Amino acid sequence: MKLIIGYLYGDLMNIYGDTGNIIALKKRCEWRGIDVVVKNIAIGTKLSKGDIDLFFFGGGQDQQQELVAKDLEESAKGKVIKSEVERGIPLLSVCGGYQLLGEYYQPHKGPRLPGIGLFDTYTLAGDKRMIGNIVIESMFGKLVGFETRSGKTYLKKEAFPLGLVKKGFGNNGKDRTEGCLYKNAIGCYMHGSLLPKNPKLADWLLKKALEVKYSEDIKLEPIDDILENQAHKSAQERS
Repeated sequence: MKLIIGYLYGDLMNIYGDTGNIIALKKRCEWRGIDVVVKNIAIGTKLSKGDIDLFFFGGGQDQQQELVAKDLEESAKGKVIKSEVERGIPLLSVCGGYQLLGEYYQPHKGPRLPGIGLFDTYTLAGDKRMIGNIVIESMFGKLVGFETRSGKTYLKKEAFPLGLVKKGFGNNGKDRTEGCLYKNAIGCYMHGSLLPKNPKLADWLLKKALEVKYSEDIKLEPIDDILENQAHKSAQERS
């Protein structure tokens, strides 16, 4: 079996350890004998339907988000990503990537940045930074991460949260929701990076990617996750 992981704008959107998610996905494939290729999708890179089996989209600053939002719209990458998610291709997005997959992001200064409308959400720049460890309860069990940003994301009526905040701020620091889940696509604010400390989530993404690609039920070979589970436990205890 083989998977192609698409790293969306990895040269611009890769702060706070987000690239660690790519490393985790790659290693968990390699440990199982699954061939994996990581394709960097940058400004100027062509993206067509069927190119990618699993997307990752990390976080970035406002300046980088402005460049990426423009490219998503003008290059039609946004339409391709949205279409691929609709047919089941899994996606993980964090912070800035999450914001640009919603309806829009409004920075403190400058014009509103359009999103691709994958998630039924919108984001406004806040005046106070939300920073610290976060723990949420989700369909994957407890997830742990680290959040640091001022943007506040609000779920609209068609949006389903990734989970409920037990410790930390979450989407906006008020409604106790964190992230958004649509089909096999996830948006969240959990840096840190997320997947090395949450192996169940990493394997869910890989399983979905393989099932969509090969049109069959996939059972992943078990991996000894003793170190990953210790990291998860430690992060939860420190929160």
